[in-house]
Amino acid sequence: MRKISAFILFMGLFIISTAGFACTNFIVTKGASADGSVMVSYAADSHQLYGDLYHYPAAKYAKGSMLKIYEWDTGKYLGEIPQVERTYNVVGNVNEYQLAIAETTYGGREELVDPDGIMDYGSLIYVTLQRTKTAREAIKLMTELMDQYGYCSSGESFSVIDKNEAWIFEIIGKGKGNKGAVWVAMLIPDGYVCAHANQARITTFPYQKKNNWTDAKQSVYNSKDVISFAKEKGYFNGKDEEFSFSDTYAPVDFSAARFCELRVWAFYNHISSGMEKYWDYATGNDIQYNEHGYATNRMPLWIKADRKLSQRDLFKYMGDHLEGTELDMSKDIGAGPYGVPYRWRPMTWDLDGVSYIHERTTATQQTGFSFIAQLRSWLPDKIGAINWFGADDAATTVYVPMYASITEIPYPFRTGNGDLMNFTMESAFWIFNMVSNFAYTRYNAMYPEIEKVQNELYSKFFNDINGFDKKMEELLKTNPDDAIEQITQFSAEEAKYTQQKWTELFAYLFTKYMDGNVKTPREVPEGYKYYAPKVEQPRYPDFWYNAIVKDHGDKIIDKSKK
Repeated sequence: MRKISAFILFMGLFIISTAGFACTNFIVTKGASADGSVMVSYAADSHQLYGDLYHYPAAKYAKGSMLKIYEWDTGKYLGEIPQVERTYNVVGNVNEYQLAIAETTYGGREELVDPDGIMDYGSLIYVTLQRTKTAREAIKLMTELMDQYGYCSSGESFSVIDKNEAWIFEIIGKGKGNKGAVWVAMLIPDGYVCAHANQARITTFPYQKKNNWTDAKQSVYNSKDVISFAKEKGYFNGKDEEFSFSDTYAPVDFSAARFCELRVWAFYNHISSGMEKYWDYATGNDIQYNEHGYATNRMPLWIKADRKLSQRDLFKYMGDHLEGTELDMSKDIGAGPYGVPYRWRPMTWDLDGVSYIHERTTATQQTGFSFIAQLRSWLPDKIGAINWFGADDAATTVYVPMYASITEIPYPFRTGNGDLMNFTMESAFWIFNMVSNFAYTRYNAMYPEIEKVQNELYSKFFNDINGFDKKMEELLKTNPDDAIEQITQFSAEEAKYTQQKWTELFAYLFTKYMDGNVKTPREVPEGYKYYAPKVEQPRYPDFWYNAIVKDHGDKIIDKSKK
């Protein structure tokens, strides 16, 4: 997602910028999903990001055309590369051929950023989505683009998935004067689930002397110099088979574990038993190192879930706040009287000479947008890929089905419909922010009401999609142009309906909970011109009254009761 910078630097250096520790990816392979789809989740967690849905229409270009490259984070012009003659339709981070790419930034070694490169990580994603159809093609093109034009961002973990395969692909540049990047890509075994959240996760791997991109059996690809470059720079001096990509280029420290790996742990803990043994590592309380400085008690790169996962499971787990753990953000005094599982930034703070932190959970208030890409191999490509797209906080959003073949973005999600400094009631980003930000004032009362409407909408979407898929599958055989029009209209109607329901939800919540009251309507008795609603004024919980008394009690004693 777009951000200014977010480095987890080596040897404990910890920097938080305006978008610090952004993004979370959960990856589900075909054999691990309930319906046989391949899925990836993504949260674009930036304080400076507007939640609109990007669209790159399929197009044809004249030979010799050039493509200008602008840095995704800043809009800075970086250079230009040759344009291809034909590009594919891209809706957000999913294309019409059922390819999806997501990312999380891990930063890594600061000196390996190449300021002269043309390709930044955002351009790698969107240029590749417009030019390739499979995950292997995408990884190959991304590495070629970096080699030819240079890579100017910091360390990145990519999720690259198609309708059959899911890959984790990690890269980092080679510093000023060294074009390209060092990298490793690993195929996630079918039936397994993987995740990453702003910390590189590939450790040891079987080094490949040759990358055979047409060999379906090859499950690892890497740059030729991924190990030799580390030795040349003095980052590693052991045996090749001991080499760990993550521990070399982005060593794990307390910050990397607590703010990043803990989100992976939370997801794994939801879906698999036995994750308790990794708690001390994931919280940063006990990271054990070997003679190379490598963490030895890390979590596995991928796991088998105890059950098969649906897209609805990912909707839920993207809303995690460490519930059910000792770090549950709704339980300590910082949650206030209404159990708010959020803390305003900064994430680190000092008091009386001691440094403290707020937790960085999967769901966070500053999310611009998030999505779950669902790729379904049993359906034609034009109807097989769905970008379940949501604006704002992943815990309080609604993921709306946006087919990857639509030719126009629905108005509530469209670029240009408002922005971060221009409010409009017609924008999903602003309506969802209205609901979530009001809910933060009385979260434990309002969130269950939000969840109820979320579930109603999801039931509607799933019911709508079941019939619509079957209808479009047949229409695509006889009249594909008409089918694409109907698919575009379908996503537009679902977005419009969601916008309407969320506007109504805000009106309901605001009416019911304003001024600290809880109001419920009452029937107007016969003979009355009007009859006021029932108004309740619930007490604060006792722990909050105790806190008030401890802080200020001697000044607010009711002396009339003595």
